Order: sequence, then C-alpha cells, then structure tokens
Amino acid sequence: MNIPSELKYTKDHEWVKIEGDVATVGITDFAQGELGDIVYVEVETLDETLDKDEIFGTVEAVKTVSDLFLPLTGEIIEFNEGLEDSPENVNSDPYGAGWMIKIKLSDLSEVESLLSDSDYKELIGA
Repeated sequence: MNIPSELKYTKDHEWVKIEGDVATVGITDFAQGELGDIVYVEVETLDETLDKDEIFGTVEAVKTVSDLFLPLTGEIIEFNEGLEDSPENVNSDPYGAGWMIKIKLSDLSEVESLLSDSDYKELIGA
C-alpha cells in the first residue's frame, strides 16, 4: 500500500499536500481500494469557503457513494476537471492524476491536526 511520507492525512482517509497557503487534496490509496472502481467524482463547492470537516463533494464507486470531508478550512479554488472524463484516475493514481481539489487555506495552524504518514499507517493497520 502506498502512503507517501511527504503528505499529511486525515482520519477520513484523505491526503493533503501543503504548498505555502494552498493544499491539494485527494483520497488515499487505502480509501480507493476500499471503495472499489470509482465511476464519478462530484464537487459542487468550487469557489466556496468551507470549514474543516464540512462535506465538499462525493465520490461514487460501483457499489457505494461516499462523502468527501474538507481536511482544512479554506476556499476551494480548483477542481481536477480531468476526473470528469477519467474518474478512474483516483484508483490508478490517487496521489497524482487522481487529486480532487485545491484549497486556499484560511488557518495554517489547522495543519497541525493532520496525521503524519506513520500515524495514518497506524490508523489503518498497515
């Protein structure tokens, strides 16, 4: 299972890459494996400012639909439009082409609440 050490993680199985005051967010390799074949990613919150833990979208797999929770407070400034035509990128490349959104962070101190790679491994029993 792929859990890159340079990323941060949430208990809701999202990964976060911090670059200055912008965070790129997607779901982890573990999460995509649990969901199975992803057929649709919906994010209707582009250009909205949401609080940490609010729902920013959904991911639909063959057998289930799961909510996506914002890991940090901020404005959603970008959606990965490539997922509209190729949602399977979340399965094949969750940390690359399968990224979902970018957030302009409102409160950088919230980054401290995210899990390290070792904390996330412990959470999922890896």
